[in-house]
Amino acid sequence: MSLRTVTAAAGAACSALVLLLTAPGAASAATGQFRYTYTTDEGYDAVGFLNNPASGRCVNLPTPAAGPGTVSRAPKNLTDSTATVFLDADCGGDTYYTLRPGAGASDRLLLRSVAFS
Repeated sequence: MSLRTVTAAAGAACSALVLLLTAPGAASAATGQFRYTYTTDEGYDAVGFLNNPASGRCVNLPTPAAGPGTVSRAPKNLTDSTATVFLDADCGGDTYYTLRPGAGASDRLLLRSVAFS
C-alpha cells in the first residue's frame, strides 16, 4: 500500500467521523402535556395545552380566541421534563419560574412562553 493510499484512506475516515459527529440527532420531546389557563376576549376562562412539546426550544403559548400577547396563568407541567415558564414572550426577561415534571402553579403565576429541558 502506498503512502498516498494510506493518506487518502485516513482523510476519508476523518471526514466520515466529522460528518457523524455533526449530524443532527433525532429531536427530543417532553412526553406528556403542558396545560395553562387564559381568558378569552369574551371573558371566559379557557385551557390551552401543548402535547409532547419539543425540548430545548422556546414556545410562545397560543391563546386562541384571545388577543395577541394575552397573559396565561396556572401552568401544569404534566410532562416528563422540567418546564421553565417566562412572563415575557420568546422566553425573555428576568421573570421566570421552573416547574418540575408533574408540578403546577396557582393562578398567580403569569406566563407567556415556556421552554422544556
